[in-house]
Amino acid sequence: MRGGAMIGERREGDSLWDGLVEEVRGMASAEPALAGYLYLNVLEHAGFEDALAFLLAGKLGAPHLPAVTLREIFQEGMRDDPGISLAARADLLAVRERDPAARGVAHPFLHYKGFHALQAYRVAHWLWGKKREALAYYLQNRISEVFAVDIHPAALIGEGILIDHGTSVVIGETAVVGDNVSLLHEVTLGGTGKETGDRHPKVASGVLIGAGAKVLGNVKIGEGSKIAASSVVLADVPPHTTVAGVPAKIVGRPSTLQPALAMDQGFALDFSI
Repeated sequence: MRGGAMIGERREGDSLWDGLVEEVRGMASAEPALAGYLYLNVLEHAGFEDALAFLLAGKLGAPHLPAVTLREIFQEGMRDDPGISLAARADLLAVRERDPAARGVAHPFLHYKGFHALQAYRVAHWLWGKKREALAYYLQNRISEVFAVDIHPAALIGEGILIDHGTSVVIGETAVVGDNVSLLHEVTLGGTGKETGDRHPKVASGVLIGAGAKVLGNVKIGEGSKIAASSVVLADVPPHTTVAGVPAKIVGRPSTLQPALAMDQGFALDFSI
């Protein structure tokens, strides 16, 4: 397992955390009305993991499971599995690099619910692996209520993931999402009905799935492929192809090997395919 800083321990040479702190200090100076909020969520913490646990717990806490208890759960998960915080860092960098509205890491860290939902899912997935399924299901429900993103805790999701906007994204129980994938709002990785067992999509690395697209059933979405907005995918998608329509059909090829990184949702019809 890859190493990572312990909760409460300041990591030496942590450029992501240092950059986040610098941005937030600038925000606090420019907007004094937010200074207390910014100090509470970032500046008073020892490192990235501490701040993330505090932020998520504050957003997801409820009277029956308060923020202080949830914070301890998030911290426990990050201590037990350093891969959670490493994936969170990769996800935050993915937002900064792919979303032109981000303009740094501070606003995505503090305000992007797609990022928040994904990091909370990562702890729910850790709980699922520890056989703490009741708590994992509870956290899934709170994530859905607060962020409007519904990810089953058993789903397998890689690193460097962008869930842009986040609203109405659904990822089912047996779904698998590889590294460096970008999903826009209202994407569904779902089943086709009442079938049981392995019934959800398998999305390879570098895939871009446009807003409103529905990928249904145990289908394979090949590496570096692109699914156009509002498409309905019911069959396998070969690697490095573009599909569009209802039902989706191959209409061309992406201009890059990893469309998820380019975030170019346009496509030109290629009638030679």
